[in-house]
Amino acid sequence: MDDRTADFDFPLPETSIAQHPARPRDSARLLDVPADPTAPFIDRHVRDLPGLLREGDLLVANDTAVIPAQLHARRGEAKIGVTLDQHQADGSWSALIRNAKRLRPGDTLTFPGTEETAEVASLDGQGGATLRFSTEGDAFDAFLRTAGALALPPYIARPQGPTAEDERDYRTIFAEHRGAVAAPTAGLHFTPDLLARLDEAGIGRETLTLHVGAGTFLPVRTETLSGHKMHAERGIITPEAAERINATKARGGRIVAVGTTTLRLLESAVNEDGQVQPFNSDTSIFIHPGFRFRAVDVLMTNFHLPRSTLFMLVCAFAGTQRMQAAYAHAIASGYRFYSYGDACLLRRAADI
Repeated sequence: MDDRTADFDFPLPETSIAQHPARPRDSARLLDVPADPTAPFIDRHVRDLPGLLREGDLLVANDTAVIPAQLHARRGEAKIGVTLDQHQADGSWSALIRNAKRLRPGDTLTFPGTEETAEVASLDGQGGATLRFSTEGDAFDAFLRTAGALALPPYIARPQGPTAEDERDYRTIFAEHRGAVAAPTAGLHFTPDLLARLDEAGIGRETLTLHVGAGTFLPVRTETLSGHKMHAERGIITPEAAERINATKARGGRIVAVGTTTLRLLESAVNEDGQVQPFNSDTSIFIHPGFRFRAVDVLMTNFHLPRSTLFMLVCAFAGTQRMQAAYAHAIASGYRFYSYGDACLLRRAADI
């Protein structure tokens, strides 16, 4: 089994990194990667998706909505950067902290321009903290709208901060349940017209919720995969969604995951018999080569960072050599990478 982080590295020109999405969204390029490892790659567009799926397939998307999770705080005169990560059951928030060495448990953070504060409940010694804010519920949402900003990935260059255009662009058509720090970016490609044509083609649609955390931006810093620890994220699959997914599989339809977040939650909730169970819990599943997939048959996803857990995931799904070749083709052919970039359509490899 592949276990070296360096095995998942590849050279990526900075010019390949998308700074803005394609317009319209479904005009983005789509690299079609057939399951047959000897078959050539096919250059398509996202708008071609209805013709690439089958009647009776079920498209499953993540309906999380991004919150303005980037905050600028102060502890006295010290400037502290806060990126919210996950809302905890006790009402606190886990967060990534910039300038964490200036903090101690019990410190109070203030947020310029607001009356709200946050107490530092604990520090993990690795740049993470648990914060307790002075407000919650609707008042907390109003505070975030006033004081927060989108936590755009660091590879999207916005020296002056996210723009009003980003506020619209960094939101999927499926977004319904607020709580994510990062957008499930494969969903960014879908438009009302594309959804209508999928419906006309007899391809079903279902949603689940995985609140993508700030940990999605963190690189793998360990030399081996076994040394890497995934951040937990909250996921929800309703009983109704699980029933529809299982009914689709029973009829011979394929489960098509829109994005790695959708795939990770489905594979967290499936049992040994391939039945997806209702789910309302945290998942820290780490999918890399050697993983046995039970729930997902087809994956639509963007192009990911070198040495990232998401590139490891697609290697597990479609085969490491196959994905290395696909990414080399994408780079040579001018595909656009990362959150605002193009996508690929992968079929699950039978044996890896």
